[in-house]
Amino acid sequence: MVKALVLVRVGSSETLNLMKTVKEEICKVKGVKEVYGVFGRYDFAVIVETKTTEELGNLVTDSIRGIAGVVYTETLVIGF
Repeated sequence: MVKALVLVRVGSSETLNLMKTVKEEICKVKGVKEVYGVFGRYDFAVIVETKTTEELGNLVTDSIRGIAGVVYTETLVIGF
């Protein structure tokens, strides 16, 4: 099992409706366990679980980055 923290930046974070929509879409992604809105450089911290690192890559690049409004992600694979 691969666990990771995916940090997500949304393009227009001043729009509350966009933030809510992005969070709802992230929550729908298979493998997403928790989503937290955060303050700072990123807008969301997302905890994900997949079976393989390949699935993790697909989840991030295809599913999360594919959501309208998401402009940047950084993935931190949990090692211990």
